[in-house]
Amino acid sequence: MALIRRIARPLLASTFISGGIGTLRHPEKVAPEGEPVAVPLVSRIPKLPTDPEKLVRINGAVQVGAGALLALGRFPRLAALALAGTLVPTTLAGHRFWEEKDPQAKAEQRNHFLKNMSLVGGLLITAADTHGKPSVAWRARRSASAGRRSAEKAGRRAELTFRRAEAARARSLRAAQRTSRAAGKRARGAAGSVRKRVTA
Repeated sequence: MALIRRIARPLLASTFISGGIGTLRHPEKVAPEGEPVAVPLVSRIPKLPTDPEKLVRINGAVQVGAGALLALGRFPRLAALALAGTLVPTTLAGHRFWEEKDPQAKAEQRNHFLKNMSLVGGLLITAADTHGKPSVAWRARRSASAGRRSAEKAGRRAELTFRRAEAARARSLRAAQRTSRAAGKRARGAAGSVRKRVTA
């Protein structure tokens, strides 16, 4: 499985690295297509630059950086999520097949749209890949379950200790009562013998 990952990740990343480099070199070619998506993004995220050319450059830089990380197997899950995040606006901007009037152009744009959505699916699978290790959520649930079991054991031990202490206290109380009664008997016996000697 490790060998498959080593082959599959660079293959998946290659299209993003290539496309990102192209966007960084010639952002003016992509910027007009990105404008319909860039304007709503800028209105919702105020810190983004308003210039569509700068936005497509940022998108291209993220694709190159995250693509390189994915290809090298460095932070692959995070890199895959970043690439999926860049691909959604790119697809919505560049392949708006529903706006095409020409049937052939519409079919071509639809194919590109679906291809990109397939890539998003592959990236999401990559982002969920834990290399056969348990996921963070599974580990958290297991830790919580182990914590509950440990707390229950500690509670049972504390209850057992308390019961033993109570039993020991009851035993010592009974022993003290027996000792007290025996001492009382001895005292009464001594007092009786003294009275007998006095009366004799």
